[in-house]
Amino acid sequence: MSDSDGKKTLGLRGGSRPGNVKQSFSHGRTKNVVVETKRKRVVVPKPGAAKGGSGAAPAASGSRRPAGISDAEMERRLKALQAAKAREAEEAAQREAEEKARAEERERRRAEQEAKEREQREAEERARQKAEEEERQRIEAEEAAKRAAAAPAADTAKADRAAPNKPAPAAAPRKADREREQRPSRGKGRDDNRRSGKLTLGQATGGEGNRQRSMAAMKRKQERARQKAMGGSVEREKVVRDVQLPETIVVSELANRMAERVADVVKSLMQMGMMVTQNQSIDADTAELIIEEFGHKVTRVSDADVEDVIKEVEDKEDDLKPRPPVITIMGHVDHGKTSLLDAIRDARVVAGEAGGITQHIGAYQVTTEGGTVLSFLDTPGHAAFTSMRSRGAQVTDIVVLVVAADDAVMPQTVEAINHAKAAQVPMIVAINKIDKPAADPNKVRTDLLQHEVIVEAMSGEVQDVEVSAVTGQGLDDLLEAIALQAEILELKANPDRAAQGAVIEAQLDVGRGPVATVLVQNGTLRQGDIFVVGEQYGKVRALINDKGERVQEAGPSVPVEVLGLNGTPEAGDVLNVTETEAQAREIAAYREQAAKDKRAAAGAATTLEQLMAKAKEDENVSELPILVKADVQGSAEAIVQAMEKIGNEEVRVRVLHSGVGAITETDVGLAEASGAPIMGFNVRANASARNTANQKGVEIRYYSVIYDLVDDVKAAASGLLSAEIRENFIGYAQIKEVFKVTGVGKVAGCLVTEGVARRSAGVRLLRDNVVIHEGTLKTLKRFKDEVSEVQSGQECGMAFENYDDIRPNDVIEIFEREEVTRTLD
Repeated sequence: MSDSDGKKTLGLRGGSRPGNVKQSFSHGRTKNVVVETKRKRVVVPKPGAAKGGSGAAPAASGSRRPAGISDAEMERRLKALQAAKAREAEEAAQREAEEKARAEERERRRAEQEAKEREQREAEERARQKAEEEERQRIEAEEAAKRAAAAPAADTAKADRAAPNKPAPAAAPRKADREREQRPSRGKGRDDNRRSGKLTLGQATGGEGNRQRSMAAMKRKQERARQKAMGGSVEREKVVRDVQLPETIVVSELANRMAERVADVVKSLMQMGMMVTQNQSIDADTAELIIEEFGHKVTRVSDADVEDVIKEVEDKEDDLKPRPPVITIMGHVDHGKTSLLDAIRDARVVAGEAGGITQHIGAYQVTTEGGTVLSFLDTPGHAAFTSMRSRGAQVTDIVVLVVAADDAVMPQTVEAINHAKAAQVPMIVAINKIDKPAADPNKVRTDLLQHEVIVEAMSGEVQDVEVSAVTGQGLDDLLEAIALQAEILELKANPDRAAQGAVIEAQLDVGRGPVATVLVQNGTLRQGDIFVVGEQYGKVRALINDKGERVQEAGPSVPVEVLGLNGTPEAGDVLNVTETEAQAREIAAYREQAAKDKRAAAGAATTLEQLMAKAKEDENVSELPILVKADVQGSAEAIVQAMEKIGNEEVRVRVLHSGVGAITETDVGLAEASGAPIMGFNVRANASARNTANQKGVEIRYYSVIYDLVDDVKAAASGLLSAEIRENFIGYAQIKEVFKVTGVGKVAGCLVTEGVARRSAGVRLLRDNVVIHEGTLKTLKRFKDEVSEVQSGQECGMAFENYDDIRPNDVIEIFEREEVTRTLD
């Protein structure tokens, strides 16, 4: 019964005709399938249609023209048409060349395949001939053996006929057994894979018991059979793999990635002198040697590859749009930086700063009368905020160097100049306090020459403006100079990309959690963006501008406060927006682990000798432990840096912990355990922490000006210094004669030649200007009386404590020791 009996083919009416196709399956099975074939429709144009159509286009182009089109426009269209036709011809020629190259490649591959198949057929033919020759030799050997066995059999038959009553010898059955042994048994010892006996389901499926043989096992079996037929085992071609190698890898994982046996990898490592097991880790260099030994390729990867998702992307010139300039106000402390920015913003910023000095980086935006938007960064001028000023210079476009006209160039002014030069940003000098009677702007210009800052008044290139934050004099000129410098720089950024910015300041707010002041440098930061910043990550919960208003997004050069972090980042960290929260979490975890490893490596001594040496050094060093809590991250960092500079080889300040936010019970517990005071900078202890501190006797000090904190810690550290022993020379005496006195010993008869000799003072015995003894006096006599001191020019008798080796003409040096209290510089 055929497969198509009783079946009706499906298809369109007309245009198709049924047919039979034989479909082949595995194991030699076939099946007849009813299919349908369709005729291809061929459209034949009507006679005369082509002629009419071909002549219509030129006629239309030549005689008939659409209304309202000029000759120039018609000519331009014709040129465009010709260019399009030329382009089509070029593309057709290129396609033809590519098709030709592909055809040549196919022909070459076909020739290679045919040569390979021909070689394979020749090898199989040789193997078949070899097998036939071996079979023929085996048959001849069997026939020879049969003939050799038939000769004794004939002799035995003759003997049997000669003696019919004798029993048959035992050799006959052995001969039958031998022939049976020589005859190959059916189904055993053959390589033709023919089955014998019943065919079971397990044998049919190629498995044993309930296990079914996989397709890969069947292929391997066929490959072995083919190799055997070709006359020997053929080595399989080595598969070279690209092995991704991290910094450390387990031996079993390395073998798995190379697709090699674990035993082979362990054996290679042992040959290299490393006695390892499969569960041990090895370093990347050793693993690379093993991979190369096995013939694979190495691709080094590291944990830092997780940061590849935030790699810098080059923006196209078309995507860049103008952005506001970022101006940093820099200069020495109390030179009027904040007051100047205050006058520009027309706001009272300086009123909120303790002691009238800026201790945080402030970020503000100002719109000038001309409509130009300027982003200002106000950096502290105090020496402790060097790193904060350094970060301010790195994110800025223009530096405004504020110098007081009545104070000239100061140490922090020089630092600001160096930061601006290191960041390679243009500088504008604002000579402030021009309204004061003692103002001397020319002295400022002259002092700046020593630091290679040549202003325009001195025929240089640096703009200088005389301003007064009090009267407002020169502010318009300063803004005009800033706008001119920004126009020269042609500042641009791409707002249509993932945001990237720098953390200007970070703090832990009680109500809002961790808050970071971010200056967006590229892209646009929007509410809901997922970002990673340093070792922290988060999702933008809210954006607040410098006026305290909530905004939905912040473009390039816009400073905003970002809420939604999982922790307080470091000031100066870079903020990058990522696609997913998983990426941000992974990058933050990697950075945190890297920072921990770095701190552990820096704090740990590598050898026992180094540990002992460090312990011996610390024996002679007194430490003043303190805890620091500040309101913002930048201030905490500045205080820690200032504390590290206090001390010498005898005393040092050790900051046990520094953090941001209010003083808590945890801080008090740590301070009690280490006997350290807590320094609070613009923060206070909560109620429970205050009570705990009172109970446990922990000292908490509050500061709002960094000067006071540094001075107090320096004074406390000075108290740990040992007093300095200072020697004051008071006199010389020369020995004229030596007497022996019973019960006293040798007594020197001396003349005091200089100064005064006192009994309580220390003495040194000099012989030929070399000190041979240092000690104290046992007795000092004038004539027969014991005296406390002898003046210059008088004679006296002296005896040393526990020392008798004195001679005439020896010199006695007399001195007193004085303890001087030391302080740290």
